[in-house]
Amino acid sequence: MSPETAVWLAPAIPLAGAPLIALAGRSPNLREAVTLITAALLFLVVLQLVPEVMAGGRPAVTVLEMLPGLTLAFEVEPLGMVFAVVASFLWIVTSIYSIGYMRGHHEKDQTRFYVCFALALSSAVGVAFAGNMLTLFIFYEALTLTTYPLVTHSGTKEAVAAGRTYLGILLATSIGLQLLAIVWTWTLTGTLDFTTGGILQGRASPTVAAVLYALFLFGIGKAALMPLHRWLPAAMVAPVPVSALLHAVAVVKAGVFTVLKVSIYLFGIDFLAEVGASQWLMYVAAATILIGSLVALKQDNLKRRLAYSTVSQLSYIVLGATLANSLGAIGGGMHIAMHAFGKITLFFCAGAIDVALHKKQVSEMRGIGRAMPVTMTAFLIGSLSIIGLPPFGGLWSKWYLGLGTLEAGEYALLAVLMISSLLNVAYLLPIPIRAFFSTAEQGNETPGLKEAPLPCVLALSVTALGCLFLFFFPEPVFRVLSLMVPS
Repeated sequence: MSPETAVWLAPAIPLAGAPLIALAGRSPNLREAVTLITAALLFLVVLQLVPEVMAGGRPAVTVLEMLPGLTLAFEVEPLGMVFAVVASFLWIVTSIYSIGYMRGHHEKDQTRFYVCFALALSSAVGVAFAGNMLTLFIFYEALTLTTYPLVTHSGTKEAVAAGRTYLGILLATSIGLQLLAIVWTWTLTGTLDFTTGGILQGRASPTVAAVLYALFLFGIGKAALMPLHRWLPAAMVAPVPVSALLHAVAVVKAGVFTVLKVSIYLFGIDFLAEVGASQWLMYVAAATILIGSLVALKQDNLKRRLAYSTVSQLSYIVLGATLANSLGAIGGGMHIAMHAFGKITLFFCAGAIDVALHKKQVSEMRGIGRAMPVTMTAFLIGSLSIIGLPPFGGLWSKWYLGLGTLEAGEYALLAVLMISSLLNVAYLLPIPIRAFFSTAEQGNETPGLKEAPLPCVLALSVTALGCLFLFFFPEPVFRVLSLMVPS
């Protein structure tokens, strides 16, 4: 298979898989088999592109020229390669998890759920492989629309209200701010192509660059930069597999991925540093990191605690972009992968606890480690990775982000990273400590083992091991991301 064939096949496979999943809906076993086969095929096709990109190639395909100079085009560059590998692999794991969760929870409309999941992954891969800002914007909006039915899946008043918040904020920011920035960029440069070193140097004054960059960062609502973050905690009413993949990997990572793409390939990190366009936005990201962590501390509902943790962790990646140096950009790119494995593990564990013990509040989790030792061990591993402690992968992304702050001379931001890690300890570690070392309250004892269904336990075990694997083998991720910034 040629690299060019693999490029257009990647978004096409889940798009073609969606109607097949729908046709298999009357037979749950067949429907789930089709889902797993589609996910595996996507991952295998994405892997075909890795050697080409690591060798310095950028496979590209132009699908359609809509207007002169405005094309629907794909080009695989290093950052998009990392995002696509992570998202496609975790789709397989989440599909396995979903089988146990959706059946164990007796969820309705399961066929619609799997269909929308496939469409969302097609959109996410389109975002990852977009060759220009117009193509990225189209798939970015498609991702919003295809995930809306997943957010409102339960059909309750709470879910419908959360869906309105989700759709309202994401569409308002992307159309009102991001689209304006895209049109302005086209007017200044005559192109929207992603180009190494950027396209705006010499075509935008420092003032224009600063305003334009702010429009992009706040217009990319999926990055959940405060105060445009409310959609993410609201979306936690969705089933756990949705929260896990779409709000720990695909949707939120599409946002911060876009922030990095815009910073590196439209502005160029040298230009951002030269004109100081990102200076004040560093501190907006830093504030989001700290405020998100402080709000997470107050949440008793486990999923909401994890949601505010995600708001905070996403701004690590925004911070990496706004530092405007290669170490910050590499650290931000690495955090896409490292955070994805850690946070999806935590969401998987939250869902497993709900399915097995019907507990949703942190205060209810005293002593559950004896009933769910595998799940709570995985939760501990995911927590330590998010905190950034060895031997887990989250250490390396925080390491390079810290080096990026030092290179930029922003010692206050290094302090923010350190304080945030301490806050991570404060809102995450009490959960497994309470589970393993506290006695259950009288009347809430759970005698014997009571793990979630096997597919759930298998999936959370795989992602927990992934956190460990990324500590010992981060070099391939670092090496491919090093190709995206000038040496």
